[in-house]
Amino acid sequence: MDDIDIVELTLDGAQQAFAGGRTTSEALTQAFLDRIALYNPHYNAIIFLNPDALEDARAIDRRRSAGEALGPLAGVPVVVKDPMDMVGFPTTAGWSLLHGRTGGVDLMPGTDAPVVARLRAAGAVILGKTNVPVLSHTGSHANDSWAGPTYNAAGRQFLPGGSSAGTACAVASSMAVLGLAEETGGSIQNPASAQALVGIKPSFALVPNAGVMPLSGLRDVVGPIARCVRDAALTLDVLAGYCGEDPKTVAAIGKIPRGGYAANLSREALRGRRIGLYGPGWRDLPLSVETEALYSCAQDELRARGAELVADPFLGSGFAALRQPTVPDAEFDARGLESMPYDMQKYLERMGPDTALQSFEAFAAATAAQDPFGPSGVLGFMPRLPDFVACLAAPRRAPDMAAFIALREAYLALFDAVFARERLDVLVFPQMREELAPLHGGGRIHETVVSEINIAGLPAVTVPAGYHGSGAPFGLVFVGRMWSEADLLACAYDYEASTAHRRAPELEMP
Repeated sequence: MDDIDIVELTLDGAQQAFAGGRTTSEALTQAFLDRIALYNPHYNAIIFLNPDALEDARAIDRRRSAGEALGPLAGVPVVVKDPMDMVGFPTTAGWSLLHGRTGGVDLMPGTDAPVVARLRAAGAVILGKTNVPVLSHTGSHANDSWAGPTYNAAGRQFLPGGSSAGTACAVASSMAVLGLAEETGGSIQNPASAQALVGIKPSFALVPNAGVMPLSGLRDVVGPIARCVRDAALTLDVLAGYCGEDPKTVAAIGKIPRGGYAANLSREALRGRRIGLYGPGWRDLPLSVETEALYSCAQDELRARGAELVADPFLGSGFAALRQPTVPDAEFDARGLESMPYDMQKYLERMGPDTALQSFEAFAAATAAQDPFGPSGVLGFMPRLPDFVACLAAPRRAPDMAAFIALREAYLALFDAVFARERLDVLVFPQMREELAPLHGGGRIHETVVSEINIAGLPAVTVPAGYHGSGAPFGLVFVGRMWSEADLLACAYDYEASTAHRRAPELEMP
């Protein structure tokens, strides 16, 4: 390990080191564990460490020594988000009431979530599980977690993004090469953008999310967070595709590109592309002065790569009117979350017969002291949603989600119509409308595509695009049609390679 720097280490870098005999998976894993011991107490990204990580690494080393052909994630240290079931660890969702050490109950899964199982099958070494806010309820921070707040690796004073705050911090601070995140309303793209990372919010149904504590069976998606586009694409190769435990993934059959998502990454991908820009036609909320200036610079960079830019292609389409914030004076449209009681029921059933809570009714009773749906609860907005009260009263009955399905259809129809009329290939927006607020003080992340793409089920890729004067990261989000991840990744790769905006953060010592 003497000549290997794990800071900003990529999958290709790790595999080259393995192939050249410069390190082993065991040595690399130990180096990351040492870095976690040094920095995690100050940043609080990882809340559970895997005691078997070194033995898992040794097993990969034995397979490599035996001449077995291994994939790009084999032997590489990674992390997973806490709400993803992993055998041997409680799934706490950041809530003291769902953790035995803080006076709650431990939910111990009988099997891994499919995405965790796929990581294991790919040979990744899972270092541990990462911090989230209670029930993943916010896209801004993890301040109310039983484990305490997670800090932003780009600056401890900034919001880290949520709910995948811990995954983003672990990756940004090089406590892992990459990690798994999950999004219902910004929880991949917000923390990725907030910490100058690449995040993939995949098309709905591309990646299985069985075995992941739900907020919405019709919105939840799992995707990777990494430090570069290629690493994220290679991880999506491992995660994507049909899973028998998650029947909706049948929709992904035939939608995955031959050769995988990294096969067509190109330094020429932006040439000739027609790119739609942010404007009131998408969402009638302005950018801050500094964000507008950074976005203008990014537009110049896109033009320099040969792209053709289209100003506010959604103007006059009626698209912006589809979004209806659930809470007055807020931006988040939570429609689709009303099925959560039923989704939680099915999730608990999957955990197995030995889990502490085997029904939504048992879950509600165990957490009644902090009723998440009550007026002061973290999900207190839920009763405003259509049909939520009916679902809450009968959580074992599949809810009627006809209104939400109609809304998704309306979003997709308008989106596709604008893309066809304007001959668009991709949208490229600033991921946030203004720079990050302080970690403490009640501020939140003001993003540009959360709600719209979560309701529609559309894919997005975030990529670093610079920094505000304060040091807060500025990121772009690439959005496209359903199943267009390969094209989005190719465009993001071209932009990333030509601009190289990401820089390793200067971490503070405890």
